[in-house]
Amino acid sequence: MSEFAELVDAHYQALFRFGVSLTRDADRAADLVQETFCIWAAKGGQLRDRSKAKTWLFTTLHREFLGQRRRAERFPEENLDEGTVAAVAAPEDDADRQMDGQRALELLGALDEMYRAPVSLFYLQQHSYKEIAEILDIPIGTVMSRLSRGKEILRRQMTADPSSAPKNILQLEPEALHYRRG
Repeated sequence: MSEFAELVDAHYQALFRFGVSLTRDADRAADLVQETFCIWAAKGGQLRDRSKAKTWLFTTLHREFLGQRRRAERFPEENLDEGTVAAVAAPEDDADRQMDGQRALELLGALDEMYRAPVSLFYLQQHSYKEIAEILDIPIGTVMSRLSRGKEILRRQMTADPSSAPKNILQLEPEALHYRRG
């Protein structure tokens, strides 16, 4: 198997999931991943340290996304469909956890791109703060603050609608939710 084929096998799925989290569209994500590998085929030989290929690929995909967004007259708002959510969501044995996970992915798809990219890179792709900073070309402190704010926004949205809250929270007595910190 060639080095290029090994690189595609190793990183395609993760790049695709990141592309879906950015574009909210499986077809556009697939196009982004394809464009990323085309750029690698043309310029990847310039990378001196092959251990940084994964970071290079994610950075290239993110830059391509930003470039496409800049060229577009208007960025259309699209919701993740059930098929995309199912493709991105990890299989769960517990139906409640799966429903919570699907709701979290839907909310992640609706999150502003400024927060969506670092949150998806950290939680869905397991990148470190340093790698995210390199991929998004922002300071590490900005990564940490965007992750914190993004998580807080998602947390508020998950608990704002009682139908979307995890079942174990709904089973508590209402009085148990009102406690004092002291």
